[in-house]
Amino acid sequence: MPEKPAEHTERSAVRSLLRLWPYVRPVRFRLVSAAVVAILASCLGLAIPLVLKWMVDGPVADRDPGGVWLGALYLLLLGILEALLFGLRRWLVARPLAGVEASMRAALYRHLQRLPVAFHDRWPSGQLLSRGTTDLMLLRLFLAFPLTFLLVNATTIVVGFLILFAQDWSLGLVLLAPAVPLMILCSLFETKYAVVARRAQDQVGDLTTVVEESVLGIRIIKGFGRHRSQALAFRELSRRLRTTELGKARLLAGIWALITAIPELAIGAALVLGTVQVADGDLSAGTLVAFLSTALALRWPVESIGFLLAISQESATATERYFEVMDVAEELGTEAAAEDGPGTGAAPAHALVPSPSPSTARSDAGVRDRDRGGLAFEGVEFRYPDAAPGSVPVLARIDLRIRPGETMALVGATGSGKTTLTALVPRLHELTAGRITLDGEDIAAMERPRLRELVSVAFEEPTLFSATVGENVLMGAEGAGEEELRRALAVAQADFVYDLPHGLDTQVGEQGLSLSGGQRQRLALARAVVGKPRFLVLDDPLSALDVHTETLVEAALRRVLEHTTAVVVAHRPSTVMLADRVALLSDGRISAVGTHQELLRGNAEYAWLMSGAELTASKEGSTR
Repeated sequence: MPEKPAEHTERSAVRSLLRLWPYVRPVRFRLVSAAVVAILASCLGLAIPLVLKWMVDGPVADRDPGGVWLGALYLLLLGILEALLFGLRRWLVARPLAGVEASMRAALYRHLQRLPVAFHDRWPSGQLLSRGTTDLMLLRLFLAFPLTFLLVNATTIVVGFLILFAQDWSLGLVLLAPAVPLMILCSLFETKYAVVARRAQDQVGDLTTVVEESVLGIRIIKGFGRHRSQALAFRELSRRLRTTELGKARLLAGIWALITAIPELAIGAALVLGTVQVADGDLSAGTLVAFLSTALALRWPVESIGFLLAISQESATATERYFEVMDVAEELGTEAAAEDGPGTGAAPAHALVPSPSPSTARSDAGVRDRDRGGLAFEGVEFRYPDAAPGSVPVLARIDLRIRPGETMALVGATGSGKTTLTALVPRLHELTAGRITLDGEDIAAMERPRLRELVSVAFEEPTLFSATVGENVLMGAEGAGEEELRRALAVAQADFVYDLPHGLDTQVGEQGLSLSGGQRQRLALARAVVGKPRFLVLDDPLSALDVHTETLVEAALRRVLEHTTAVVVAHRPSTVMLADRVALLSDGRISAVGTHQELLRGNAEYAWLMSGAELTASKEGSTR
């Protein structure tokens, strides 16, 4: 779970919202124009009481029907013009603000792709989804309405009070009297509402996580009959969110009631005082009508303060949540891609950094000293970023050299660090100490797009995307064509794809769950070999295959491994036989290196591991 800021931490909503400026700057002229138009429309509304004063003190007092009709025409024209200006304001902001939201969402998505794997291990996916959807929608609404009307309403109130004081300063002071208590109330409301708004938005993220996990894990839920427990968990989170939302509603209702009641009392007092002045002849009836009409026109700008402050606080919280993710440092080697400003529609990282073709990589490797070629681990040490200081590293003092064109099998007990070691090669995690070299070049000095052009990976848990079969395989090599695709499918013994309803164009569905585990694993293997990579990392790539398919895949894979330098995590003797040599990993250290036969004869731990694997394999074969 990400660390959430303390709910009572002091923070400035204005300072948080100012961080939106880089995204708003491209549309600033449209926003300023919209604000100016809205101010004009609001000030036109304040002209209506002046027309009423002229009508009451003029045509009405003089019993002039023509003047009354003329005044009515003025009022109609002012109303129509005000409506047109507000419509123009809406048109000015709609398209650019939709663009701002899209650019922020695109920037967030690009940033998520460049963040370390450790970040994604810590953060619940629902929290990230809520930041990219509901939070950004809230920010768009803030920029479209509250941001403009905080300025418009403030200007309207100032202009309105200038008109009130011009008509009668004593009545103006009566209406101004509630200003101080209202400011104190708004300050208290803002502080309390900020805490509740943050809690609610975090709870929305937690609820989104539960829903996503329930959908992705529906087979487990159904298989173990856990509908009730999941429903109870969802109900509890929903109840907490409901309680928080009701707390927000109570705060908003309280401030709205006070902001409405206090000015109403002031207007009532001004009405009584003004009536007395009219009766004494100190004030004209038209002036009193204009004064009260102006005061009533200011009701909405004043009463909306609570509503606008509430949305502003929620938007400030949404901004904080957005930048909590955007402020996380990206992986090293993505600087070129990071130069793209917000909303620029950046190209993928691999398009921004020149990457050598496989043939170029091989020729470059040939120039280097052969003794420094291949894949080498030199004094490698690794502990996870969130590990306690001084804790035992997952991997310690790993020294291993894989010669060019050689296949090395990694064997070890569960939890020995095999998968972690292979994840270090494409820099899914950063080393704590030591270095890894490819053909003598330190991977830490490589740009990640180039590194991942050279290294291809097939994970033990195959992940497929909501795309066609062909698109999923071709993700392994940009620019690969039909010939490479079919060759990779043949290597992975994935000819079953041609029998699917639409062949290579069949949509495999989210997570590839419409396919069996073995089918998914074969497509993942095809994706790894489609680009003929210089280096290949396979994490137990055949674990989900039956023995007959495994034999066919191994035969095809041997031909692929002849032309690449490979590391293969192996749990079964049949997979080990693909390798030229075997490295035994024990408690995060390389305890032995040799051929399969050498280790069987000379290492008791390896012999024990392989004997258990052979026994398991024989049992599996007898049940098939």
